[in-house]
Amino acid sequence: MGPFPPTFMSTARVITCDSLDNVQRLSCDNGVIIVQAAMYGRTDAEICSDGIPADQLANTQCFQIDTLKDVKSRCDGKKVCEISTNSFRTSDPCSGIYKYLDTTYTCFPASEGQVLLIHGADYGRRDSTTCSLNLPASQLQNVQCSKPISNLADSCNGKSNCTVKVSSSVFGDPCFGTYKYLEMHNYPLITH
Repeated sequence: MGPFPPTFMSTARVITCDSLDNVQRLSCDNGVIIVQAAMYGRTDAEICSDGIPADQLANTQCFQIDTLKDVKSRCDGKKVCEISTNSFRTSDPCSGIYKYLDTTYTCFPASEGQVLLIHGADYGRRDSTTCSLNLPASQLQNVQCSKPISNLADSCNGKSNCTVKVSSSVFGDPCFGTYKYLEMHNYPLITH
């Protein structure tokens, strides 16, 4: 199943089968993504079942605990978000069961008269696809590399835009030799 193009305050559901390096893409033509629900595992025998043996579809009580938190931290506040299903395989909630990523999100309108409200940020690498263009595989392998950054809220909250220098000299180097990026978890806050 693909995404349904969201419009003003619309909700969309995207289901991505966990095959090879499948990437789930969330996008908002107008506004920013606010994830409402996310599940990695299997809670339905019919979804992503074509060509899959019945024994790999049998457990429909299979889901990873922190999927919603993880997808929200990567996607909330962005216009476009791409997540590789690879990044959820680090802890397998049910070995031998064919899984999928099922995400429901709303496009929250973002416009003039809004300011940032940052509720967290991480510097490092959590998947092999984000910020990966033309980089050697050796710099993308460590996906367990993340450092929480707490001082961005002090610098950016309440502003309509915020520029941040992103480098290991600013945030420290949580994983030498790995190409890193900054993920900010923020919402637009409407002011009147």
